[in-house]
Parts: sequence; C-alpha cells; structure tokens
Amino acid sequence: MTSSDNGYTGRILQVDLSSREISHVPTHTHAEGLIGGRGLAAKIYWDLVPPRAKALSPENCLIFATGPLTGFPGVGSSRVQVCYKSPVTTPEVFSYCNVGGFWGVELKFAGYDALVVTGAAEKPVYLYIRDDCVEVRDATRFWQQSAVGVREALKAELGRDVRVIATGPAGDNRVTLASLLADGDSSGGASAGAVMGSKKLKAIVVQGSGKVRASDPPRLKQLAERVRVLRQFPEGTWDKVHQEGSRWRRDVCFGCSLCSLRVSYRAEDGNKGKFMCQSSLFYGVRAARFYGSETEVPFHVNKLCDAYGLDTTAVEAMIYWLVRCSQAGILNDENTGLPLSKIGSLEFMVSLIRKIAFREGIGDVLAQGTTRAAEIIGQGSAELIQDFLMKGDQIGVYGPRFYIATGLLYMIEPRQPIQQLHHMSRPLFKFVDHHHGVKGAYMTGDLIRRIAKRFLGSELAVDFSTYEGKAMAAKMIQDRLYAMESLILCDFAWPIIYVDCSEDHMGDPTLEHQLYTAVTGREMDEEGLYKVGERVLNLQRAIHTREGHLGRQSDQVREPYFKMPLKNPFKNPGAWASGKDGETFQKMGWVVDREKFEDLKTEFYGYRGWDPVTGLQTRSKLRELGLDDVAADLTECGGVVEGSATDKGGPV
Repeated sequence: MTSSDNGYTGRILQVDLSSREISHVPTHTHAEGLIGGRGLAAKIYWDLVPPRAKALSPENCLIFATGPLTGFPGVGSSRVQVCYKSPVTTPEVFSYCNVGGFWGVELKFAGYDALVVTGAAEKPVYLYIRDDCVEVRDATRFWQQSAVGVREALKAELGRDVRVIATGPAGDNRVTLASLLADGDSSGGASAGAVMGSKKLKAIVVQGSGKVRASDPPRLKQLAERVRVLRQFPEGTWDKVHQEGSRWRRDVCFGCSLCSLRVSYRAEDGNKGKFMCQSSLFYGVRAARFYGSETEVPFHVNKLCDAYGLDTTAVEAMIYWLVRCSQAGILNDENTGLPLSKIGSLEFMVSLIRKIAFREGIGDVLAQGTTRAAEIIGQGSAELIQDFLMKGDQIGVYGPRFYIATGLLYMIEPRQPIQQLHHMSRPLFKFVDHHHGVKGAYMTGDLIRRIAKRFLGSELAVDFSTYEGKAMAAKMIQDRLYAMESLILCDFAWPIIYVDCSEDHMGDPTLEHQLYTAVTGREMDEEGLYKVGERVLNLQRAIHTREGHLGRQSDQVREPYFKMPLKNPFKNPGAWASGKDGETFQKMGWVVDREKFEDLKTEFYGYRGWDPVTGLQTRSKLRELGLDDVAADLTECGGVVEGSATDKGGPV
C-alpha cells in the first residue's frame, strides 16, 4: 500500500501530545491482511499500547481508523472506527466505538487512513488538520464547555466546511460515561470521551482537499447501483418527513441514501439535531408516564447528553439502576441531591446530567459508571443491576435467554456488540411482524430458514427452540461483522441479508468483497473476506488475553440469565420466535441452560480453532491466520496453548 494505492491514502498520522511530535507511518505496516478500520486499529494498538497501561494514562492510544471504502458515495461507508483501552471494563481492555456523519470521510480526504493520538498535553488543546498542515493548538477557552458549543465555535472561527469531533464537560472530567460528538450529532460511546479528556484533547478539526480513487470506477458504480436497488425502502418510510409542517427531516451521513432511520428533529423552541434509535427511545416511556402524554422532553434530554458529552446507552443503564435504588429505599432526594421523586421529568435529567458531567456531589460517584457506583453505594444496590446489565455498563438487549447465540457474542466483546446482535434480531422482528399479520410483512418461516442457511450456516440458526446451530451462527456473524467493520460499512445498511422490495426478499452476501475488489483492485472472494474478519477477531482476542482475559473463565454471561425467566423481550411482546421447521412458538419464561451453554462454548471454541477446555487461542491457529508475532508474544505471558487448528466452520 503506497500513497497511490486505490482505496488508501497510504499514510497514518501520529500525534504525540506529550512531546507535540507529529509523524507519519506507512499504512501497509499495520493494515496488511487486516484491511482497515477495526483491523488496522487493533494492529496499531497491539504494537503501541503496553498491556499494563492504564486507560486514562498517557500510554493509552486513541486511534481513529477509516477503511478502503471510506469516502466513496453510495456504499454506506462514511464511518470511522475509534479504538482505545477503555476505563469502563474490569480489567481495563481494548475497546471501540463507531462514529458516523462526515468526520471520518474528511480525515481520508485530508490524506490519512488513520489518526493515532498518544501521550497527554499539559493543558487543553485541540488538533487542527488541514491536509499536510497539522497543528496542536490551545483550547483552554473551550475547556469544560459544551461539545455542541465547541463544535459550532470552531466552525464559526475556521469555516463551516471543517469537520469537528469534540468532547463535552464529561470527557474533560474523565467521566466513564463520556462520549464523543461529531458533525451531524454523530456520537461514539464506550468511554471514548473519557480517554480523549485524559489527554486534555478537547477537539479534532479536520479539513481535506484530496479525493479517493477506485481501481475500477465503472464496476464500483454498478455495485453502488445494485446496493441502492436492494436497499430501496417500503412505501411510507418517509411519510413523517414529507408531511406538511413536519418537524422531522431526513439527515443522512456523507454520500449515503441507504439508511431509513437517520433523521433529525426540530423542537418548538428551535433546538434541532439528530434524534433516532436508542437515544430517541431511552427516556420516552418514563417521560410519557411522568407528564401523562408524549412530549418533546426525550428530545431535549438527548440534546443535553450530546452537549455534556454523555453516552445515552450508559445513561439509560444508570437511570434504570437509580429507579430501583429509589424503590428499594437505598437512595432518595435527600441523600443524593437529585430529584429522584421526579424521574421522568426534564428537571430530573438536567440535574442528573450536570452532576455526572461535572462530578458534583453524588455525581462524582455516578461518573465512575453504574457497576462501580453500585459497589461504592453498597446496601445491596449491586444486586439490583445483575439482571439487566451486560457489558460496558450497557443494558443487555437481545440477550441469550431468547436468541441463545448472542450469549457467545456478548462473552467475546468488551462492550455491547450491537452490530452483531442486529444480525440475529432484525430478521426475527420481520418474522414476528409476519406472524402478527402486519401489512406488507413478508418474513415467512421458509424465508427466514433460507436466509439462515445462507448467512448463518444452517436453518437451525433460527430455530430458537434448540442450542443446535448457534455456535456456527455466532462464528459466521463475528467473521462477517469484523470484516465489515474493517472495510468500514455502516450497520444501518449492512449486511444485506434480506431485501424489502424484491420478489424473493433474499439478500446478497457477495457485495462486500466485490466492493473491496472494485475499489482496491485486489481480488477477494467471500471466504477470503471472512478470513480477514476471523484474523481481526483473533487479534482482538489476543489483545484481551494480554490485558487479563482468561479464556473460558472470562467468557461468561450474567448469572441471572440462568435463573430469571424471560419476560417480554425488546420489541417482541409475547416472546414470539421461529422454531422447528419455521413454526411459531413462544419463549416466555425461558432461561439459559447452564450445561448446554457450556457445551455451546466448547463447540464454539472448536469452530474457532481454540483450546476447547480453556478457551485460549492455539499457536497453530494464530500461525494459520498469519499472526505468528502475536503467537510468540502470547507464549511469553502463557496466553496461548499448543494444539492443531480444529476450525470446522467458515463461510458456506
């Protein structure tokens, strides 16, 4: 990969904030065999971050990585992968988030495949990147200011065309719940804001004049058209946007028309911004219950989180725990200084968000995250989180009591692996709609089984009455999604496993590798792309092992999943599922069978080529994947075992 390679700029920008040294390294030194995105970032991290480095120390890296498809319109690749060691996990390990909008594309246009920030500044700074001009500038005047306000101030000062990613006060104060915010209110959580704040890095401004180049533009154009056709939206998708006087508008990322969810809202007071998915839902029920009807409060709460730089997924979990603590008589208005008696109100959220962001009063405890806050508060409050919290202080949606295979996905990741979870949940939602006779619903039992056979290894993958087929399904989901996050492709558009507006409704798993070949000129088939995904996952597993992960011993799901019966799962009242031969049945009351889940882990380790007893990686498997140096390093810390690769799975 030279500077002239198609799909790549050929350069990685490195900025050491301690020394203010700015340097460049060739992309190929880190991306070979890993494509870009998550794979590129994982390799940089492996090479640069010492295993014992603390998440909020100068030794940690903050890595912003694009992929070879980034910057090409029409393919849903406008995102940037952000990787670092996260302070939210115990032990602290490599983690990541994914930011959409325009910032990642602008970094590519500026001539960089990735940005690596090391060290820590003595006083607040921001990075200014305009092509080859890279400067570390003073940001003292912006410290403790709103992420939205800083973004807008920098754009007013430097030009509306610059792209900005910033932290709010929560990041400045190294709050575990802190997030990043970029143009278009695109956000990234999982404590990325805390790491950025620990480096006293308030913002990164990027402007680029370059262009991306494809190896085969005509072929890329054909594929983009194919993607557009497959991703056509059903009639009525944009009704609320097109209605006269609507406060909603479509708000897409760079060069994208593939997402049916990304919208923004304009409130009565004139405040406007992105309002979609989890961040638009997490306070809705509580607010409606408090006010007696739907209001604009959930929108204003969303914008408060953006401004203060707080991850709404982490805030949602915190609120859930606070409600239970209030009901149990552990916490109240008097001993917290929070209006807990008014949960659901805007007043409560204004107080909560400010106290956490500025670490005021009890906010200093809450700023450490729900799990640690519960340990500090004590009085049995830690027991109140066990049944709903999964990884990274996030609520465990799409859990293993219902989906089974998602237990394997959760146990591998340092945070909620939402992209992987969607791979299982979205077809099921379509199936449930068909079961209930929803107009236009088409996901029959026969169709969901055909999709499972093509994308998940067998029809058994969507028979939710059995543990059979779930280990293979988990492996295939991981391999596909790790490759996807290395390209990088957006979760809202990819993978295309079903099609709304076609006769047979079947998706196409060959498009990703065809896009890679058309852009880079490097031949890649479907199996080869999934092998890259497998390589990246194994590299991440090795990083975690080096940082304290203990294989099978650490591969766990929460204890209540084995004991507490399933109630109505998310978006599926009644717990309806596809069962044997595509028939419908209900999973209400199910728990995870401990013995069967341990057997499932053993089967999964076998497909992965890992040791079936310990869950540790094998030297032979790492060497097979071209990770010889990783195998050598893990040998020194006892994190790898002998044995032959026993991978029985893979793409079909």
